[in-house]
Amino acid sequence: MTNTATAAIVSPQDFLAHWQGHRALTRRVIEAFAEDQLFTFAAAPPMRPFGEMAWEIHQVSELTLNGLLTGEWPEPDWREGVAHDRAELLKAWDALSRRLEREFPRVDLAFFPQTHTLPWGEMTGWAATIYTIDNEIHHRGQGYVYLRALGTEPPAFYER
Repeated sequence: MTNTATAAIVSPQDFLAHWQGHRALTRRVIEAFAEDQLFTFAAAPPMRPFGEMAWEIHQVSELTLNGLLTGEWPEPDWREGVAHDRAELLKAWDALSRRLEREFPRVDLAFFPQTHTLPWGEMTGWAATIYTIDNEIHHRGQGYVYLRALGTEPPAFYER
């Protein structure tokens, strides 16, 4: 009989630190936009302004945290809570970062390998959480392109 031990590649605490590093970098990208460009400048239709993408990142992150804690993954109302005001966006962003710090460690580890039905498909808790970060990286990359098009140097991507 073979005894196989299961080991985590990364601890939940280290994963949270990784996620929070991405959130801190995206926050700096939000701040790098001029107030009058954050919610107005877009490359070309159907591209959206980065401020709208940042609200989406926020909503997906909130949905993921709530889903991991409750097992409920409702379709978000993508227009709810979306304001064209940087201060309001950053206030919500910071509140969610504090919630992540408090509540992510309370997610049951058994929940991560289980399959869940999200609005965009079935995936494990880990896949849903990684998807959330991937979505943030994808949109943050769009923000970098916008900042460069506007003549603004974006934050160093490796400083998380």
